[in-house]
Amino acid sequence: MKRLLSTMACLWVLTAAPTAFADAPVSPGAAMTEAAQKFLAALTPEQTKVATMDFNNPARRDWHNIPKPTRKGLQIREMPPALRVLCHNLVKAGLSESGYEKAVHIMALESYLHIGEQGKGPFRDPERYFLTIFGTPAHDTTWGWSFEGHHLSLNFVIKNDQVIGETPSFWGANPATVIAFIEGGPETGVRTLLDEEQLAFDLVNSLTPEQQKEAIIAEKAPADYRNAGNPVTPRANMEGICATELTPEQQHILMSLLATYNYHFAAEIAKTRMDEIKANGLKDVYFAWLGATRPGVGHSYRIQGPTFVLELINVQTDPAGNPANHIHSVWRSLTREFGLE
Repeated sequence: MKRLLSTMACLWVLTAAPTAFADAPVSPGAAMTEAAQKFLAALTPEQTKVATMDFNNPARRDWHNIPKPTRKGLQIREMPPALRVLCHNLVKAGLSESGYEKAVHIMALESYLHIGEQGKGPFRDPERYFLTIFGTPAHDTTWGWSFEGHHLSLNFVIKNDQVIGETPSFWGANPATVIAFIEGGPETGVRTLLDEEQLAFDLVNSLTPEQQKEAIIAEKAPADYRNAGNPVTPRANMEGICATELTPEQQHILMSLLATYNYHFAAEIAKTRMDEIKANGLKDVYFAWLGATRPGVGHSYRIQGPTFVLELINVQTDPAGNPANHIHSVWRSLTREFGLE
């Protein structure tokens, strides 16, 4: 499907290096280390003060998906073209090619919001995303970085060139489905987080009435995901239906849904996370649904296992007032959030 980015986002992407990921080092951690070193080397002293923090600074765990008036880090808008290239290279080092494309589309939707809300929305700008480096990137150190703005929050920790933390990982979209075309924006019908939502619909609607009695834990979806912006991962009793009570076909849909989120990241990171899920088995993985089981009405799901919590919420309206067309989704680790053990 042909996808159009906003004019501002297009200009931003065009300043970046080509999207060829094959030349990156084998280890994503090593790729991030080298990309961060090149980014830091290109900063002015004034930019360095804004873009860097001590690794142990509490602000490293200060995250949120909302359009905050102030954020830590150096803003894309404040970077000259050559520095934007280096910023992009760091983001690419942590993501798969499809994950990077998805991130760019999330940012492009900010132009859609700006036009759709006629400039009345807060801070709608595809260049209002911020990069922060924590600590000193080197092949034998522990350091981290975050790239964050409205509807996108990436948080990585690298130790000795190994990725030891990649959450919270937040991906949102407003509008979730583009209903009305705006010049320079994504075309009508584009769903930035297509599989993240559709696979869950496929799963819940494949359940038998008896299975749905277990899986659907609330008739109404919550207003938002749990612990929004909180550095503490939500921990609660397992709810919904256990994955072992699903048919093989339903289990396949569930694993495909989990893989969709994992493969936002570079292949080695994604494989590590999927291997971790498979090693723990399905006996402690639960799928819970809240709200309507059809599009256009507020809905939400939670998937929880021994090492992770995944949530998606779609209840808010888009700028045109269409209901349940505004996605929030977040993957959080129960074992290594922000690189903590």
